[in-house]
Amino acid sequence: MRQFISFTIILSLIPSSFPASADTPQIPLNLQEFEIGDTSSYLQVNNMPSLADLLTIESSASIFYSYARELALSQLFADLNSSVWDGEPKPTVGNAGLTLLVPTNKAVMALARKPHQGPPPKNENEDITISDEEFHKLSKENVQKWVEAHIIATFPLTFPAPTVTYDTVLQGKSVSFTSTQSNGEDEDWETVTIEDGIKILNMKQASNGILYLIDGAIDVE
Repeated sequence: MRQFISFTIILSLIPSSFPASADTPQIPLNLQEFEIGDTSSYLQVNNMPSLADLLTIESSASIFYSYARELALSQLFADLNSSVWDGEPKPTVGNAGLTLLVPTNKAVMALARKPHQGPPPKNENEDITISDEEFHKLSKENVQKWVEAHIIATFPLTFPAPTVTYDTVLQGKSVSFTSTQSNGEDEDWETVTIEDGIKILNMKQASNGILYLIDGAIDVE
């Protein structure tokens, strides 16, 4: 038994290498059917990199990808036809593409509590002890929720002024996008902020969706 908040254990749970090796095998804990939408869309572009490819070469997003690679759902970043899904609900991907909201390394490091730690306990002064097995299980669940909160099973997104909301694949969690343009048809990501002022720093298109690099992290609550 040990204290729930253990600095040593927390450090051990932070991914040790950023980015993780592309050769690292993914071992799904739960294999469930993943429903796929229309695969005949214009996203089927020859020689265009996948979301996994973009994350592999985007050094400023290596922490996010290292967390995501701990989960079976990261296989979807490479292949939307993957049958692997270890979360609920099982989404149907719109137009055969995902939208990833990817915090920079700087944004993740600035978090008061890292993704594997989850939200603070209701009573931080309470002396809570759990087993190592329970601690690792809880940490995995926290990472799962955090990564899911940064995935939208819709592509492409549109940003009609002033605000539009999209559901993430984390059950019950939606994300709002606010456009500074008065034109209701404007879809320029450079004019958009997310949630409470998170900015989109860059956009990269993939064969199976789009990646938005953001300067903050989505709150799972």
